[in-house]
Amino acid sequence: MTDKSVPPWANQLSSTEFLAREPRLADLGTPLLVLDEEIVAANLAEFARWTAAHGFDLEPHGKTTMAPILWQRQLDAGATAITVANYPQLRVAVAAGVPHVHVANVVADPAALAWLAGALADDADLQVTLWADGLGAVDAYEAGLAGASRGPNVLVELGGPGGRTGARSIEDAVVVGERIAASSVLRLGGVTGYEGAFAHHDDPASLAVVDGYLENLLELHRRLRPHYDDGRIVVSAGGSAYFDRVAAVLGGVDNARVVVRSGAYIIHDDGFYRGITPTGRMADAPALRSAMHVWARVISRPEPGLVLLDVGKRDVSFDEGLPEPQLAAPTLGGPSRPLTGEITAVNDQHAFLRIADDTPLAVGDVVRLGLSHPCTVLDKWRTVVTVADGSDNPRVVDLLATYF
Repeated sequence: MTDKSVPPWANQLSSTEFLAREPRLADLGTPLLVLDEEIVAANLAEFARWTAAHGFDLEPHGKTTMAPILWQRQLDAGATAITVANYPQLRVAVAAGVPHVHVANVVADPAALAWLAGALADDADLQVTLWADGLGAVDAYEAGLAGASRGPNVLVELGGPGGRTGARSIEDAVVVGERIAASSVLRLGGVTGYEGAFAHHDDPASLAVVDGYLENLLELHRRLRPHYDDGRIVVSAGGSAYFDRVAAVLGGVDNARVVVRSGAYIIHDDGFYRGITPTGRMADAPALRSAMHVWARVISRPEPGLVLLDVGKRDVSFDEGLPEPQLAAPTLGGPSRPLTGEITAVNDQHAFLRIADDTPLAVGDVVRLGLSHPCTVLDKWRTVVTVADGSDNPRVVDLLATYF
């Protein structure tokens, strides 16, 4: 192993050999992304409890972690599929043995569809779900899957003006659904969409926009009901920000399974999702906590009130807020203390930490940073260290491989 943060003495070791030595946080280097196993397990259990209580199916978005080890834990906790965003991620999921892969997107590449036809033919137990938001997508599927022994489930995606993909009206979406139902290679599996494309806050006006979109999705489902077969039909929505509104609006749907695709819950964060996830909006919301943070080392105090850390855009997210300082310690694994300050900028390999002039923070000390948006944190690490808990010098219990 030659991954960042792993010590040189581990270079010739496999992950299994490395873990057998029972390393601790103090054995690693900075910059260092850490997942807290105790919190990961709690988040898994909390979201499984919530979906079961509402009678929903969970098909979590695997793009958050792209870590098959975590996908399997989600499946073991009751998830009915793993969701991915594109053809490369679909291939990773199939190679990892995921039995049902939900692709929350259109796959229009002829080579990808030819591969999919072969994968479905080779594995009778493999199920794949795709999205279609227009007749062009249906045309691509029928051309790319022509002659396939069996085809995928296809969900009609409803969008809206100014949104991302998705049919721009219920009427347009009905036409797409009718075309899928008439196809000899595709199966109409239900309706879907992403409410998070239309709101980014949890104020009453934003929640009303989300509710309106979900009500339209429900109406689309009702309009397509005559075209469904007797198999499993789904109404799918729900990212990691508004799954409470999915429960409120779609919870009473009949003749279909409500499928939520929340993916960030397993890691959560100390930024965007902490502020918008429904924990404070509903009585039975899952009590989620951030399982990720980064340790960085002080490498310079070039002027009063400014500290430079050895972490940057190659290591941390910056698209949904900058990292937040949380703790400081004399060294990794040493006794930590609360730290007050602000990260004001990140370069490729540096972070600018502003603190009070008299803050006792010296070159060589380490700082723990809370992070926002796990999707754009984990993609910067091909090996992610998991530690047992949040103690000062926890044991390393796993090394997760990611496949971004």
